[in-house]
Amino acid sequence: MQIAIDGPAGAGKSSVAKEVARRLGLKYLDTGAMYRSITLLALRKGINPHNGAHLAEAAHRCNLEISYDDTTGNRIYLDGEDITAEIRSPEINKHVSVVSKSPELRKELVFLQKKVAEKSGGIVMEGRDIGTKVLEDADYKFFIFASLDERSRRRWLEMKEKRIELSFDEVKAEIAMRDRIDQEREASPLTVAPGAKVIDTTPYSLDEVVEKLINYIKENKNKTQGSLIKKVSDEVR
Repeated sequence: MQIAIDGPAGAGKSSVAKEVARRLGLKYLDTGAMYRSITLLALRKGINPHNGAHLAEAAHRCNLEISYDDTTGNRIYLDGEDITAEIRSPEINKHVSVVSKSPELRKELVFLQKKVAEKSGGIVMEGRDIGTKVLEDADYKFFIFASLDERSRRRWLEMKEKRIELSFDEVKAEIAMRDRIDQEREASPLTVAPGAKVIDTTPYSLDEVVEKLINYIKENKNKTQGSLIKKVSDEVR
């Protein structure tokens, strides 16, 4: 089974996707972490974040490894170094949307993401272009979003828990900027994939959103199986 979950920054994609994967016994991949990793690499090496060719070359040359388990989700290793925590810093947040605009880099990472899916044996993948570019034939596609204020509140609370001091207004301005870049970029802009189930997570808790996705999958799985049985039965007749 392949499940694609797309949505804007702060919508809860990572938490939802990780829990859906755990409950269904599937692998999980946060594709945004891959773009964050290349952003970190670019900052370390002094690569211009607007230079797509250099970003793609750096991505091709580095050793980016992603492990997964039910407890921690994804852990990201760049050339053997665990960078899982570092790629969630405010500095990475400021630059990741600019880096991820690059068509050359997106082509490189989408290729890797497709390879991960092929070898997974079943996966929940989340990002900005999963249903439109990476898992175009996914069994289930979802687009989850929330109001800007709610997404900003969630991210602000997350920052506070990590002892990162940013004001609510700073977080809101950053997310609004990322929304604009994600929606307006030329390569794989953030959009709802054809056939995706759209869910506004603003009024719901994490568990409630996860239940909505799980129930949708179960209901549609039963419908699909029923249609297949009927088709085979009709053919036999």
